[in-house]
Amino acid sequence: MSPESQSEKKLIILKSNDGETFEVEVAAAEQSVTLKDLIEHGCAGDAIPLANVLGEVLAKVIEYCEKHVEYSGKDKKDISRNKNGKSGNDRRGIQEWEKKFVEVDQSMLIELVMAADYLNIQSLMHLTLATLADMIIGKTPEEIRATFNIKNDYTPEEEEQVRKENSWAFKRETKLSSHYNSNAYNNHRVHVNSNL
Repeated sequence: MSPESQSEKKLIILKSNDGETFEVEVAAAEQSVTLKDLIEHGCAGDAIPLANVLGEVLAKVIEYCEKHVEYSGKDKKDISRNKNGKSGNDRRGIQEWEKKFVEVDQSMLIELVMAADYLNIQSLMHLTLATLADMIIGKTPEEIRATFNIKNDYTPEEEEQVRKENSWAFKRETKLSSHYNSNAYNNHRVHVNSNL
């Protein structure tokens, strides 16, 4: 049995801040740079406590990591030819899964961002932040406040002063809004996400 096969079958225990424990394959746990470092330095012990992650969120993070291990371990059956005739991994399957994965309520999405940051899982961080960015792009400050339930702590006079001092940003707002809502931007975004 190869060393890689042994590490994939080895399990560690992760413990959320609300006391839930999860048995996770090392290969999935190592999607997190933080956990990988702990494992490599022999600090996995009985259970790795994750003080900043709730059980419900940790379950989603583990689901994400396991899916990515499963995807990366697939045979090269998923190799396809792109428009230039060059071969490359077909990411459509994982992209569809990721799209569904982030169809969660706003508070869970924010918790996933924080967990991805805490555990240093870059691909999850990119995915969740891109999803949050999509919720903001093209919106006015008022719409963003409404979307994220953010209280406006400026008085009308203070807000007007900020708008005057930063008028350059508000002039670009309408141009950016139409640009971000164009098909060209959305096609570019798909291309960028396929490189993650």
